[in-house]
Amino acid sequence: MLVVPALTQRNMRQIGMSDLSSREQGSVLDDIGLAALEQRLLADLDCLCYPPASWIDNAGGEQPDQVDVLIVGGGMCGLLMWFALRCAGIHNVRIIDQNVSGQEGPWVSYARMQTLRSPKQLTGPAYGVGTLTFQAWYRAQCGADSWTALDKIPRTMWMDYLRWYRKVLHIPVENGVSLTRVEPAREQLLRVNLKGSGAEELVVRKLIYATGRDGIARPNIPGFVSSISAARWAHSSYNIDFDSLRDRRVSVVGVGASAVDNAAEALEAGAAEVRHLIRRKQMPTVNKMMGIGSFGFLAGYADLSDEWRWRFMQYSFATQTPSPRGSTLRVSQHDNAYFHFDKSIDAIHEENGALTVRFTDARELETDFIILGTGFSTDPMARKELGEAASAILLWEDVYTPPADEENADLGRFPYLSADFSFRQKSSKNPAENTSWLQNIHCFNYGATASLGKVSGDIPGISEGARWLARALASCLYREDIETHWQAMQAYSKPELLGDEWEATELPGPSPARKVI
Repeated sequence: MLVVPALTQRNMRQIGMSDLSSREQGSVLDDIGLAALEQRLLADLDCLCYPPASWIDNAGGEQPDQVDVLIVGGGMCGLLMWFALRCAGIHNVRIIDQNVSGQEGPWVSYARMQTLRSPKQLTGPAYGVGTLTFQAWYRAQCGADSWTALDKIPRTMWMDYLRWYRKVLHIPVENGVSLTRVEPAREQLLRVNLKGSGAEELVVRKLIYATGRDGIARPNIPGFVSSISAARWAHSSYNIDFDSLRDRRVSVVGVGASAVDNAAEALEAGAAEVRHLIRRKQMPTVNKMMGIGSFGFLAGYADLSDEWRWRFMQYSFATQTPSPRGSTLRVSQHDNAYFHFDKSIDAIHEENGALTVRFTDARELETDFIILGTGFSTDPMARKELGEAASAILLWEDVYTPPADEENADLGRFPYLSADFSFRQKSSKNPAENTSWLQNIHCFNYGATASLGKVSGDIPGISEGARWLARALASCLYREDIETHWQAMQAYSKPELLGDEWEATELPGPSPARKVI
């Protein structure tokens, strides 16, 4: 038996740790550089027996157009999901992203905050591997002092980390490839069409939408912009030419994080003024979800009743997550930034080269450009590749009727998912409308929030969600192949004993009868 002695002060002096604090004793990764960190990571993975052998025996090897799992999205969610499946011994996987390499996700496109909201020490997509964390990546390059001084993670630095994550794990993201069609194939399989440098058709057993914040959603566009030119407004997720807003009057609808970040960009680009038009009577200041963040919430939320799940999420939606303090100060430090509360927009008119915003209180404001910081509306119909089948996806509004004081139309449009993140179908009396194949599509993105909690899009719980889904997929694939596994068990014939480990002997003969005196 190997006995590892506790580190005494004498032991610590012998290995050069005598005067180190507990924090410093764990800083062996500081300033070692990425090459050395990668070697340590590979050693860690080797100790974890990564990657395990594939245990799925199907036609994928003989039919290259069939894959066990197709992951749509090569950003944080997709990269982590690929790694989780690999750790589960599921190897016949493809991962695609419509963006060019290094531009996946929102981090260097429409995300415009300077830093992430999440605390820097959260492990995010590391999946329980310490040397795969952002902290290890940062400290290997910058050291402990720099790490201590770091407040929040810069947004573009997070994207650099994700690029490294992809590189060091050798994740084969196929960039410039989009999903154009999904339909049923034989025996509950899916037939999908991809578009990249050319057209391709695949047969897929399971499809994962790892598509982040706007996974099954569309930008929320209020009707009041329909009366003005498309050149005079933009949603916060659009590609906005902020330089063109120099010396112009800009109005931003909303005061959430995306609204505030876009207001800051406009101000820093030289806008003449930026006015937040806010429907609420006062600024949201408390992130209610922060007050209940725990492993218990991550693990227990999905098992709650519909009533409790709705209550938690509706309250979070109603109170609204505030913009981070640093992002808000980024705006308010400008003398030409304004916050107007209790201002619901009734209509916008365009004439004489300007926009006139009319509010429900009959007041008016003249401006030049509108930015909609109005977020996204969850809507399965946004997944055009599903065709009419998207309308058969079961939604929360189909299942649960909340009390009058908890009604929320946006929350009602979230999909009502199974425990394995898969879509459910609405009941249909027409057998010809069978869409049971939707259960082979898994929603590992923001759309899962109402059903399963914050485990498939936000940094704090994403590894738990990936572990959860990988386990569920492994179980499902095993059940589907149960006959194959049964045959494999019977056919297995590799002996562990060779026959020379023992010698058969006969029992001794009966003992002589004992004489009784």
